[in-house]
Amino acid sequence: ATRNMDPSEVKGKRIAIPGKLTTAFLTLSLYEPDFIPVVTPFDKIPDVVREGSVDLGLVIHEAQLTFAKGGFHCITDLGKWWKQTYNLPLPLGANALLRSLPADVKSECCRMMKESIQHAIDHHEEALNYAMQFARDMESPLAEKFVGMYVNHHTLDCGEDVPAAAQKLLDMGFEAGILPKRIEVEFVR
Repeated sequence: ATRNMDPSEVKGKRIAIPGKLTTAFLTLSLYEPDFIPVVTPFDKIPDVVREGSVDLGLVIHEAQLTFAKGGFHCITDLGKWWKQTYNLPLPLGANALLRSLPADVKSECCRMMKESIQHAIDHHEEALNYAMQFARDMESPLAEKFVGMYVNHHTLDCGEDVPAAAQKLLDMGFEAGILPKRIEVEFVR
């Protein structure tokens, strides 16, 4: 938002969202179902808020860390809201495999992904330097914080919390009428 406001003021507002098939949109819809979504490329959301063509913006990716620098105010951190409300992490992404793949292929895919992530963690500086070429106007300290938000202990071992959180989020989305059908999450480890 371009000004500080109470979370109750979100109701009925035009909100720039990064897409209707995003965790961000689903979470916002559960938090406050009464708003007007305006689909906007994620990297243009701060611009349309500043221009006034929408009332608020739902930011993802690096804008979560840079919005204040742009003169914007956080109304609600949906990740914190989810954690405080449900005592679960907000699931923000996953790698998908076809259920029809043989079990050994699924296991091998998981092993290779885990090995790749572990390599990046073990070679942190080299991995961060590589990732910086894809960073959109992000300096190294901010990029390191951003990577830390998404590459953490849950990345290597999702434990029981992440599958429970993913199932809860999808169940709530279905029950609220946001998702057209119930989705059964299946994790391969």
